[in-house]
Amino acid sequence: MAQEATVTWLTQEAYDRLAGELEQLSTTGREEIAKRIEAAREEGDLKENGGYHAAKDEQGKQEARIRQLKELLRTAQVGEAPASKGIVESGTVITAVIAGDEETFLIGSREIAGDSELDVFSEQSPLGAAILGLKVGDRATYTAPNGREIAVEIVKVETWGGQ
Repeated sequence: MAQEATVTWLTQEAYDRLAGELEQLSTTGREEIAKRIEAAREEGDLKENGGYHAAKDEQGKQEARIRQLKELLRTAQVGEAPASKGIVESGTVITAVIAGDEETFLIGSREIAGDSELDVFSEQSPLGAAILGLKVGDRATYTAPNGREIAVEIVKVETWGGQ
């Protein structure tokens, strides 16, 4: 049974920024890392060549990011932030009381937030999954990675403005 791809909502700005990063990594990024590997290879014994191993590790991370970006852009739904209907959904900014502390965060992909200081929780995160579809005043609990049950109350749901 094939796994259905997750659709990620992105602003046009975020999509363009990620497409530019993919282009850079796929072209000059690959050329630069290949040159570094070749230069390190020419230094001799590969078993004890730290520069070679560091360049190969960096190449692996770069190729993983290229695969991640290709998939993200392939499945992206590009457009304006959904206008808040007062319901927690992807692309909305949530203010909630979590374990007694008020926090404000974005629901969606980290890639949406760009340079924003706003915390981002994916829809698949324990918190995101617990609050999707809730409205102001609704309460829920979720299980944190440490196993604790954490109470959440939705205080405000706003349209993401891109800041």
